[in-house]
Amino acid sequence: MEPSKDQIARRIKRFPRWHYLFNLKGCLTPVHKMSWVNRHLQREKYFFTPLVSLSEGTLAGKRVLDLGCNAGYWSLKAIENGCDYLLGIDARDMHVQQANFVFETLGVEKHRYQFISANVLEIDLQAFGYFDIVLFLGLLYHISKPVELMEKIAAVNSDILVIDTFLAEGGGSHLEIDFERTDDPRLAFDRELVLRPTRKAVFDMGGHFGYHVKMLEPDFNDYTGAEVYREGRRRAFICSKKTGLSEL
Repeated sequence: MEPSKDQIARRIKRFPRWHYLFNLKGCLTPVHKMSWVNRHLQREKYFFTPLVSLSEGTLAGKRVLDLGCNAGYWSLKAIENGCDYLLGIDARDMHVQQANFVFETLGVEKHRYQFISANVLEIDLQAFGYFDIVLFLGLLYHISKPVELMEKIAAVNSDILVIDTFLAEGGGSHLEIDFERTDDPRLAFDRELVLRPTRKAVFDMGGHFGYHVKMLEPDFNDYTGAEVYREGRRRAFICSKKTGLSEL
């Protein structure tokens, strides 16, 4: 029996924090910052729409890996665009519980997805097979071993990798040391010391592991909540092993 609207609303309230806005059968999740609602809508047009376009308008037949999946917002976009299978991994169990709740409430067939609570730097990704698409969104700048994780990704990614990341300043290829709290679900999950890449470092890491890399320039119609993209402090990159990127 499907849960009632009251039951869904009560389950939503059990979670202390929601990062993304979901409409769960008429119940809206209470996002931490309302300005981020626009930010995520703009990000979808910025990098997710081009991703689907590269795949000829559908993700049908694709296996997708979503690293740092949070409550499954981008995972759900992959499902809605027809992917065959979605694996989401997040270091925080609360996010995995949220993602499972979202997918169950929306009636996504269970054979099409799996969410796992794990440290992406430690989990054996190869145990899950190959993935046509890897979503690496809002995570690269939160980790202490970006080169090691890029190597792990490349080993299981047969074609497209989408990166959305804050960038360090400077024109050269380097990683800038930063420090983040690990008790904040928006920040680092493994250790407080993290490494933030410059634009060229993203290109160099991608190229080293066999990708052609294209940086996308934002053209948002509303930068509310997304000022970091207008300022150039954050960018998305689409990386490919096989698919041509000339149309981007």
